[in-house]
Amino acid sequence: MIEKFKNILLLKSHSAGIGDILRSSAAWKAIKNKSPDVNLHLLFITNHPGYPSEELIKKHHLLSSFHTINKEYFNNIKDFKKAIKLAYEVINDVKPDFIIDFEPYGLETTIVSLIGRLKYKIPTLGINEVFPRGLLYTYHADSVKKFMKKHNMDVLNYTDRDFVVLDRLGIERGDIQIEIKETEEAIKFRENLRKSLGLPENQEILIVNIGCGTEDAIPKRPDFNIYEFLISKAYEKYGLIPVLIGAKFEKDINQDFIKKFSLKHKEIPIFDIAGETTITESVGAINAGRIVISSDSGPYHIAVALKKPNLALFNFENTPHYHFNPWTICRLVNPPDFNQLEKDLDYLYSLKMG
Repeated sequence: MIEKFKNILLLKSHSAGIGDILRSSAAWKAIKNKSPDVNLHLLFITNHPGYPSEELIKKHHLLSSFHTINKEYFNNIKDFKKAIKLAYEVINDVKPDFIIDFEPYGLETTIVSLIGRLKYKIPTLGINEVFPRGLLYTYHADSVKKFMKKHNMDVLNYTDRDFVVLDRLGIERGDIQIEIKETEEAIKFRENLRKSLGLPENQEILIVNIGCGTEDAIPKRPDFNIYEFLISKAYEKYGLIPVLIGAKFEKDINQDFIKKFSLKHKEIPIFDIAGETTITESVGAINAGRIVISSDSGPYHIAVALKKPNLALFNFENTPHYHFNPWTICRLVNPPDFNQLEKDLDYLYSLKMG
């Protein structure tokens, strides 16, 4: 059925974090595999309009366009008309011949799909999470619970979530992974990175994201001793030069780490480029690494999407956030098993990706 459509409007309403949006790219790829010529347009209804991740996603190679509407507009009478007006504008701009609502919960995406169905006579697809929600769409998929039972899942990975609605179209994930490509800005940054740091052009780099700089994310930040161990081992065994990345507000975290690290390892050069990249340039920085080590945050998902050998460090079990592929290791490090971490490093270095 999906092969006959030329423009599909995808509706999402979730966290504005880089990883949370980027994880949907596996579903975009699956649709494109089924219908290579289709144009995909993403409408993201968000509590955080203007979030940095938007700049990255709007340039994603699998999307023809990217749009946002402030979620708060749907939640009060004063701004509700504004939300409807913006939905009209997006639909008029995209001119979709099909609308897919990926969200099993909430009213915002359902309202937009109803506008498309009732006002513009566009066929829609949604999730019948609770009866009679499915009746609001032209077509509907079964609930999340039924999807998990059908596919023998105990835990629904966040990447797999988007395949609940696609199940109605016979589109399965299989081994499709999330993906992203470097933009021109990213390529330029990557190509100039070593020169800017005074490193030889052939010098291999270890990209490190300590991350979790916001107050609510601090509990996810692994202990500095774990980073110290991994960085020192990567340098001693493979000569990898550590380059710390992060947002501007994570500069202090990186500098604090470098100060403590350098007291013990004066012989190891270490660089900090936190705050020196745009969100698109950060993709180039991550792609410059032979290996990427990160906490459970955006750079981890970008490394996965780039098929870059990466080690994701988790302070607590968070299976829905895990990625499963040959170039990614998700490791629980509270408490850390240093012998295992060294083996992880050895394995990732042995990979020849790209």
